[in-house]
Amino acid sequence: MSRYELAQLNIALLRDSLESPLLADFVANLERINALADEAPGFVWRLETEEGDATALRPLGDEVIINLSVWKDIESLHAYVYRSAHAKIMSRRREWFHHMKEAYLVLWWVPAGHRPGVEEALERLKALREHGPHPDAFTFRKAFPAPDAGDQVDARALPEECPAG
Repeated sequence: MSRYELAQLNIALLRDSLESPLLADFVANLERINALADEAPGFVWRLETEEGDATALRPLGDEVIINLSVWKDIESLHAYVYRSAHAKIMSRRREWFHHMKEAYLVLWWVPAGHRPGVEEALERLKALREHGPHPDAFTFRKAFPAPDAGDQVDARALPEECPAG
């Protein structure tokens, strides 16, 4: 068993405020999708406020929402993102979020039990944007193994684009 868990941050640039009719379906499904994550195999933790999500946290400005979570491994996160109801609702992402040219998803390994803060996560995203995928900040397509694992993760089955972005 690994002594590491997978952290992930993804950000999204809103097309309008969360209170707007344009984002009503996104907001209406947020609790259900978060609950689905909470029950997903391999889920460990997610950043949330007292309201049960992280949409009130806006470290990158009012127009950007963040999602920060920790998973047992990359396969567990990948299954949730691409093979659960999350994928169906996020197939509508272009209705709610602007396309981002820069990286909006970053993955990295943390010691088991560590819960990354927003600042740490944003530093990883910045590192990915500046240096491309590397062992300390990577993507599904160019994934790296946990520090105590063997070979590099086989990324052939892990698509690059995160539906939440």
